[in-house]
Amino acid sequence: MRGTGFLLVFCWVLGLLASTSFCGNVTYDHRALVIDGKRRVLISGSIHYPRSTPEMWPDLIQKSKDGGLDVIETYVFWNLHEQVRNQYDFEGRKDLVKFVKTVADAGLYVHLRIGPYACAEWNYGGFPVWLRFIPGIQFRTDNEPFKAEMKRFTAKIVDLMQQEKLYASQGGPIILSQIENEYEFVAGAYGPAAKSYINWAAAMATSLDTGVPWVMCQQADAPDPVINTCNGFYCDQFKPNSNKKPKMWTENYCGWFLSFGGPVRYRPVEDLAFAVARFFQLGGTFQNYYMYHGGTNFGRTTGGPFVSTSYDYDAPIDEYGILRQPKWGHLKDVHKAVKLCEEALVGTDPTVTSLGQNLEAAVYKTGSGCAAFLANVGTQSDATVNFNGNSYSLPAWSVSILPDCKNVVLNTAKINSAAMIPSFSHQSLKGNIDSSEALGSGWSWINEPVGISKDDAFVKLGLLEQINTTADNSDYLWYSLGIEIKSDEPFLEDGSQTVLHVESLGHALHAFTNGKLVGSGKGNSGNAKVSEDIPIALVIGKNKIDLLSLTVGLQNFGPFLDQTGAGITGPVKLKGIKNGTTVDLSSQEWTYQVGLKGEELGLSSGSSSQWDSKSTLPKNQPLIWYKTKFDAPAGSDPVALDFTGLGKGEAWVNGQSIGRYWPVYASTNSGCAGSCNYRGTYDASKCLRNCGKPSQTLYHVPRSWLQSSGNTLVLFEEIGGDPTKISFATRQIGSLCSHVSESHPSPIDTWNTDSTSGRKLGPTVSLECPSPGQVISSIKFASFGTPSGTCGGYSHGQCSSRRALSIVQKACIGSKSCSIGVSVNTFGDPCIGVTKSLAVEASCTERSEPEASSKTSLYGV
Repeated sequence: MRGTGFLLVFCWVLGLLASTSFCGNVTYDHRALVIDGKRRVLISGSIHYPRSTPEMWPDLIQKSKDGGLDVIETYVFWNLHEQVRNQYDFEGRKDLVKFVKTVADAGLYVHLRIGPYACAEWNYGGFPVWLRFIPGIQFRTDNEPFKAEMKRFTAKIVDLMQQEKLYASQGGPIILSQIENEYEFVAGAYGPAAKSYINWAAAMATSLDTGVPWVMCQQADAPDPVINTCNGFYCDQFKPNSNKKPKMWTENYCGWFLSFGGPVRYRPVEDLAFAVARFFQLGGTFQNYYMYHGGTNFGRTTGGPFVSTSYDYDAPIDEYGILRQPKWGHLKDVHKAVKLCEEALVGTDPTVTSLGQNLEAAVYKTGSGCAAFLANVGTQSDATVNFNGNSYSLPAWSVSILPDCKNVVLNTAKINSAAMIPSFSHQSLKGNIDSSEALGSGWSWINEPVGISKDDAFVKLGLLEQINTTADNSDYLWYSLGIEIKSDEPFLEDGSQTVLHVESLGHALHAFTNGKLVGSGKGNSGNAKVSEDIPIALVIGKNKIDLLSLTVGLQNFGPFLDQTGAGITGPVKLKGIKNGTTVDLSSQEWTYQVGLKGEELGLSSGSSSQWDSKSTLPKNQPLIWYKTKFDAPAGSDPVALDFTGLGKGEAWVNGQSIGRYWPVYASTNSGCAGSCNYRGTYDASKCLRNCGKPSQTLYHVPRSWLQSSGNTLVLFEEIGGDPTKISFATRQIGSLCSHVSESHPSPIDTWNTDSTSGRKLGPTVSLECPSPGQVISSIKFASFGTPSGTCGGYSHGQCSSRRALSIVQKACIGSKSCSIGVSVNTFGDPCIGVTKSLAVEASCTERSEPEASSKTSLYGV
């Protein structure tokens, strides 16, 4: 313990200088991370700082802490901070130091995933596009130009953290750093160079002397001392590549990301909790949720391509910063149950024994404690098992946690936490103005010219790849060609139309002939390429073909992503419908324009003098910039804009981009079901909703971006829509529900009380209004017996107590929260010999005077 006295003095001084300090000698052994000489079980959650706002960070982090998290995990996004080489930006949402300090202020640790490759459904995987223009470069392999840039940026971030004394070795919150990211998935494509690259990356990272361990996720051959970690929906079977390293899970997917044109993918909390419990059951000690709060892909930050602006991810804290219940609450209970076992978990390896087919027990027994996990990994049948002389009921696909090897504190399939049904309340942008004519009077507009309109246009032979041409400075690239048709051209025979055949690497395109939109095409998240045959009418004499190619986020995953292209690379052909004549235009002399005229003029700020508000508002026409003024919705509820009625484009509020919108891109009708059985292995296509509907119609507008009045909304609409149909939507909670059976464990918060008093409280329905000023105002449903259904759709079973509604009303109405024992002692016994449950749906409203009681409890005697 060299230097222990100095370390104690150093930490004491830091405690005097800062509101929060961390004295961190962070190491590891085969069981766990070791912080200041103590092995730790750590629960972590991912929150990416640029996907929310600095004003949101404290609340998100506090809710994470309240949910039982010890660590916040984030990527560092290279292209966010160094969009131009050697020019760094750490302001606003990019303020990484402020984010880390905000986490520290809450008393939580940080895992800083520097990468600098992130993936993360982020544009270009986090790489700045200027990298691809460095001569001789090849990304993510043993390539000297790439390694030099990677080392420079990694060292820049480490130095920034060290200057602010943010590593645990300096008294800061950062206990882990990550280099590279899921390289194992692509290593085979790079051949022998992959191994030398990974060895170099590990040596480079550790040479930066952060004083904390480094990890590589999904990298089985990560060289010592770097810890290899697991990513996936389940990591219970994962083993690190050395018995000197702990079993760590860096990405446990809470759901999945949304793509334009795709359904909403969600993961039942019973399965997520099962995965977490199984991981700790079989030796894990560090687990991270990806994502704990997903947030929003503001601006042009989405990757994919085709990743949506929403990055909600079915996370425990939703896109708007509201708790997703019962997911957040049930996981909080899981964390408490695991932490009750911490001393035993870190003290030894588990002893695993079979209790029957698909049934097993894992026991951690030390001199001072004993903890057990009982698992039923079967997908069909519930089971009763005998363990240590006692009988335990195990639902299919569940784990029971016994902190004392005797009493069940939690079963992953039995949820005590209340559910909440979110809702959106809509209102017009103009408040008291209802008619479309009146709304139109508040809008102004500017037409975006079709084709070439900027002075920096240029001419090239042939068709150019888009990313190399635009350097991703815009989504848009114009390809323009003039052609002359003579009177005897075969295309004009019999007055027949001509077909314009266009092939593109992606991601979408709009075709114009002689200034008119004649057709569009788009790829999808599975295949970005576009191939379209568009009927066009040509005239004798001069004709103009203008093709607007656009990207929807650059490739973020896969080998050689730096070589993935976009844009109209051809062929582009004219084909006669009747006579079969074909003319290939691909090698003609095309004129190019990077970006839009409106981008050059800075129309997104709304400040140009060119806005037209006097003539009739154009609707359902392509290539139009729209602007209006609006007042913010009253209150403090999170705000979204509903873009139903618009086509595709980008939107700005007070000059800040809220992202790309595409409400007309709907998912297919197949794949969704009324419910999703949590039992059995989960994958991203198992649980779907929103099939056959637009992938995203609601777009988050952070409250901190809004003024009370006089806000400016600017839209660029590509394909045509009606801006007067846009409305506000404020995020609220519609109903509060709970469904608890007589077989549920007691609330986990009663564990210590039960153990000291010797009295078990028993299963309990607990309801609490989500906002501080609210009380329970009505009970929409209450049934004790055999009720069925889900929140918002409960129904009475054949067995039902007649007293349930009045008992629940008496216990709950007028209180902020209430607890009711699920027992025949409370409700009587409506059906002897049947296991009963209590289902309740309630609603909350703002408190009215006089002030109501904060909590009511009712338990039968």
